[in-house]
Amino acid sequence: MAEANNKQLRPIDDPFVAPGPSGVAIRDRLKGLTVEDDKVLRLIGEHLGRLASQDLKARCRDGLEHNSDTWAARKQGLTAQSSSRWAGSITKATHDQWALSRRCQLAHIHTLQAGVRTLMHRLSLPIGDKGTKRAPGGYRSTGEWFRKSRRLAALEHRLHVARAEREDGVVHVVRGGRKLLHNRHNLAAAQLTEQQWRDRWEAERWFLAADGESGKRLGNETIRLTCGGEVSIKLPAPLAHLANSKHGRYTLAAKVAFQHRGAQWRDRIEANRAVAYRIHLDVASGRWYLTASWTRPVVKTVPLQVARARGMVGVDTNADHFAAYRLDTHGNPAGEPKRFFYDLSGTADHRDAQVRHAITRLLHWAKRVGVAAIGIENLDFAQDKTREKHGRRKRFRQLISGMPTGELRARLVSMAAEQDLAIIAVDPAYTSMWGDEHWRKPLTSKIRTMTRHDAASIAIGRRALGHPIRRRTAPPHDDQSDRRGHRTVQAGPGARGREGTRPPVTERAHDARGRTGTQRTRGTSAPKTVRDARSSGTWVQSSLLDTV
Repeated sequence: MAEANNKQLRPIDDPFVAPGPSGVAIRDRLKGLTVEDDKVLRLIGEHLGRLASQDLKARCRDGLEHNSDTWAARKQGLTAQSSSRWAGSITKATHDQWALSRRCQLAHIHTLQAGVRTLMHRLSLPIGDKGTKRAPGGYRSTGEWFRKSRRLAALEHRLHVARAEREDGVVHVVRGGRKLLHNRHNLAAAQLTEQQWRDRWEAERWFLAADGESGKRLGNETIRLTCGGEVSIKLPAPLAHLANSKHGRYTLAAKVAFQHRGAQWRDRIEANRAVAYRIHLDVASGRWYLTASWTRPVVKTVPLQVARARGMVGVDTNADHFAAYRLDTHGNPAGEPKRFFYDLSGTADHRDAQVRHAITRLLHWAKRVGVAAIGIENLDFAQDKTREKHGRRKRFRQLISGMPTGELRARLVSMAAEQDLAIIAVDPAYTSMWGDEHWRKPLTSKIRTMTRHDAASIAIGRRALGHPIRRRTAPPHDDQSDRRGHRTVQAGPGARGREGTRPPVTERAHDARGRTGTQRTRGTSAPKTVRDARSSGTWVQSSLLDTV
């Protein structure tokens, strides 16, 4: 904050309590499937996947001209080849996928715009011009300037094409995933054979998902799961001859028993409330899984003052660990800093497990210390992930891109709700800088090692509690008040500009008193210990000697 007088600080948003999760998903393995069961599941998934691909193609062809009539026509065409419920699930999944592609397209346009702005700014500066903390400087050589000018032309062309496609409602969607599609041309790097890739590609393009409907038996008529764990599937019309139960249904030999949230799932199906099911195959392990999901009612978030009543745990998110510190209601650090490490290298499943394990340890520790809320930065690096903003700082770009901000927010909110902990999101502005300036050195001792991330967690916790990040100024010594000045008063939570620096106290009490023009009622007395001091009194010798 020492530089606050030299630069303009951006406004800091108020903290808020993050809303709770909107849905629940649980999964269990389908154990004990027979060879016939495996064959039927593959046939159903392949047939419905083909219909889903055709429906997605038709939806993309409609573009922005889509309406309820075209939706009904597509659903009617699918019903003849499957069933009305399967057709409804397919068309709804198609709309969700198309909408997701539109959102990704808009995010891609924003990324291109940020890159173009940065390139245009740096190309407009003289070669070798130094930049600042807020804006990059010019390029180092004419060769680099020329290469970046060519890249600017390429980005402007991509931006023009992306904008035109968005205006026309054109999206690019790959059923099965674009990453898996690109692996087909680089099987050695993906460590896959052609047959292994083909099996994964076909399994990802299958469709075995059915939306639930409240009021129907057990909450889902298409994929039905009883309280005893029996799974039955309504077969599409062309596969009705494979049925082994009444009404064209096929019952699997496997039994499902949800260990996690099993009681909640059972309460829903007994009340005939909607539950959506999805069956998928893990090709690598050769195992079938069933996922059940449902929406949760909108619950009013905990008031901010209630969440702050028992203190706060401030959490700083980093590339390889969470740095946490407990604070009391007054914003004072208590105890020792805690760090919860995770490893984001390896496969997606490994990274996901690492994040979940770190969040679990964080939540359990927060419950033990007795707080009711966790303060965390409202991070979003969407604007900072552009390649052009940080130039040659490749490691820093990889660091920002590797931090699981979106996944972390979703998992932390949902897992904290199960522990009755509130999540308070705060503005991340200056937390690392001010935390390091005001808290790192005072808390460092022979037995405690404070890092910049630990200090940032304190700053985040204080901001979540509504306190300013800076510490209270130390009082002056008794004999040095004139030299050091008086202690500044700590601003309250509602004071405007409390995060900024306060002007130094230059006026002294006797200086201010002299400028007010007020008349003193009593003169100062001369000190008795100072020689040759002037005095306003007179000395008179008595003529009578005291002889008593």
